[in-house]
Amino acid sequence: MNQKTRGANAVKAAAPSLFTLVIAASVGPLAMNVFLPSLPNMAAHFKVSYATTQLLVSLYLVALAVTQLFIGPASDRFGRRPVMLICFAIFIAATIAAIYAPTMQVLLAIRVLQAFSAAGVVLSRAIVRDTVGAEDAASRIGYITMGMSVTPMIAPFIGGHLDELYGWQSTFWLTAALASVALVFLYFDLRETNHNRSVSIAAQFRSYPELLGSRRFWGYSMIATFTSGVFFAFLGGGPFVATEILGLSPSRYGLYFGIISLGYMLGNFIAGRFSRTVGLNRMMLAGNLVNCAGIVICYVLFQAGFVHALSLFAPAGLIGVGNGMTMPNANAGMVSVKPRLAGSASGLGGALTMAGSALLAAAGGAMLSVQSGPYPMLLIMFGSSIVSTLTSIFVLRRERSVGKLP
Repeated sequence: MNQKTRGANAVKAAAPSLFTLVIAASVGPLAMNVFLPSLPNMAAHFKVSYATTQLLVSLYLVALAVTQLFIGPASDRFGRRPVMLICFAIFIAATIAAIYAPTMQVLLAIRVLQAFSAAGVVLSRAIVRDTVGAEDAASRIGYITMGMSVTPMIAPFIGGHLDELYGWQSTFWLTAALASVALVFLYFDLRETNHNRSVSIAAQFRSYPELLGSRRFWGYSMIATFTSGVFFAFLGGGPFVATEILGLSPSRYGLYFGIISLGYMLGNFIAGRFSRTVGLNRMMLAGNLVNCAGIVICYVLFQAGFVHALSLFAPAGLIGVGNGMTMPNANAGMVSVKPRLAGSASGLGGALTMAGSALLAAAGGAMLSVQSGPYPMLLIMFGSSIVSTLTSIFVLRRERSVGKLP
């Protein structure tokens, strides 16, 4: 057995279980969603406006985008294991500190530190790419995403009940508890998978131009951004359409939103089951076509006069399927263009995706009114889906000309 084969077998043997990666990747979505029902009570507790408490969401998203730029290169330099463990320790400490925050200003500052939860998602992708090839990476990332997608589906429900029984602080205790469990699993199950570390952290930051000079990296990043943007545009405008146009209560909106979560889980399952055989680029294209179909069906239903919650959420469930099929493959493609830079690629690609999605989310809600109906939101979603579809075709053609990813 040659040295290269022995090295590959050692890395494969170091791969943690999927359960460990799922629980690590789930901490960030929990921190994002579990306290949302508590925002009004938090506003009352700190004697601030509701708009101020919403900064706990937007500031967290901005901090996540920035933090990812540093976590990826750090893991390429120092290794996945130490960076993951340190990030989770910081997150747990910040979450416990949030419970005792004396003012909203302090809580907002602590919220920035909670963005270290990004390590769970960023490094899970890099760890998967360290241990398997591109096609297998898409499959494993699909299963990880399917597992972690349960969190945002049930977190607001659990958080709402905890808030009613024990107050808003209880949601942070729950978050700290899950992160502590994840840290224990990571400590015992995660061995080092990055055996080709860079010589310095500065060298990793200098790798960003190399990634940005890759047309395929841009392709996968754009696909992830605009596919995710379809969903975030819905998040930005969907609540307005549901409450102001369809007359749904917040609880009814949450109930119907479960259709999208189930669709996303189904798409993740399809990606996990078939990406290895179909190929990640073809799976992305298929997912984007499903997205387009869902948006068109929604438009046709409203145009035909079927102004009902299912006219919005049933097609949105189909969009969830398309997103679930596309995103794991786009993320696997990002970290496979330059395998030695998997951590940096995961961080940079994640930051680009989050920044673009945030802009599309803002656009999705800004153009709506009762008079406009859902059509401005659907137009933004359709345009984003078309861009992602065309980029998928470009990446597929690029594969035919230069070959498959390693």
